[in-house]
Amino acid sequence: MAEPLRVGFAISGSFCTFSRVLAEMEKLTAAGMELTPILSFNASTLDTRFGTAADFIERLTALTGRAPLTTLVEVEPIGPKALFDILVCAPCTGSTLARLACGMSDTPVSLAVKSHLRRGRPVVIAVSTNDALGASMRNIALLKNTKHLYFVPLHQDDPVNKPNSLVADFSLLGDTIAAALAGTQIQPLLG
Repeated sequence: MAEPLRVGFAISGSFCTFSRVLAEMEKLTAAGMELTPILSFNASTLDTRFGTAADFIERLTALTGRAPLTTLVEVEPIGPKALFDILVCAPCTGSTLARLACGMSDTPVSLAVKSHLRRGRPVVIAVSTNDALGASMRNIALLKNTKHLYFVPLHQDDPVNKPNSLVADFSLLGDTIAAALAGTQIQPLLG
């Protein structure tokens, strides 16, 4: 019997996408993947109109069977101990994109990515930001050309009211994981 795929699942604060991300996490878990949630400081502490942090943490723990990693100390061993086969960042906000593009590791999510990449293992990024076609585009472009980083395909979620906004097609998360494990970026990237 094959070992389950070990997936670090990092979540940053695009709160409006949390329900879609949870639905995809359920599919990945049902497919036999072993998910460990990792939360940014904001995702682990802020109550918003989309729900409370405590409820979100409770749902993640029930879904994955693991309490989320929420501190720098908890995520630092990811790379040195080779804890995951692949790391997913979904949703990945504009702030997290900027941190990754600049090599900053000052949040649990950005440090998790940096720690995981030290072993040359794949990272999947599912962008959700209102400024993707604005200030965040340079960070997306830089990260697109970074070895071992793969993007879930993106589309404009509301081109009339939010013309610079892009969001990942979360339904393609499983396909993107499979492609990333094979060293391939699924296309088209922008739909």
